[in-house]
Amino acid sequence: MIDSLVHLLPKIEKSTVLTTLNLSQNEYILATFHRPNNVDDPKQLLRLMNILFELSLVKPVIFPVHPRTRKNLEKNSMLEDIPDSLLLLDPVGYIDFLALEKNAQLVITDSGGIQEETTFLGVQCITARDNTERPVTVDVGTNQVVGTDFNKVKEAALSVLNGNIKEGQIPELWDGKAAERIVQILMEKFA
Repeated sequence: MIDSLVHLLPKIEKSTVLTTLNLSQNEYILATFHRPNNVDDPKQLLRLMNILFELSLVKPVIFPVHPRTRKNLEKNSMLEDIPDSLLLLDPVGYIDFLALEKNAQLVITDSGGIQEETTFLGVQCITARDNTERPVTVDVGTNQVVGTDFNKVKEAALSVLNGNIKEGQIPELWDGKAAERIVQILMEKFA
């Protein structure tokens, strides 16, 4: 994943998504949610939307909505009365999404891959899950796993927005050259 991200950095820099959405660097929160335990239960989904609404009163929230999440929002009539400060988007392309990630003040997610991308990009990340399959993003990176209690997610987000950031670094070997190392190992083993 990091190899792809490193490879795409020049294209990410050329993305016009911030201009298109009238956003400024480091002046918004990016949110992504698709996991069943966060979006399939109507009560949990309502808690999520309420927290995103509350956070959007502090800082605009950009929410590219996963098809699974949108279906549940529609099914439960949760798409009415969304404030302008909570911008629900259709899914965006990978390069534009990476540009949104790179330029956000904070990313709130339940995605595993985004935990890695934000760590590499040095962007604060709050993961609304009870665990992660990417512990290096917590141990070394900028990720905080806070669980699925959205009140705790809100507390962690407000803490970050108030300047309490988690210092992180790029984990060892996250240099975009994993594929080269793999090829070298294979050539040595099978040559």
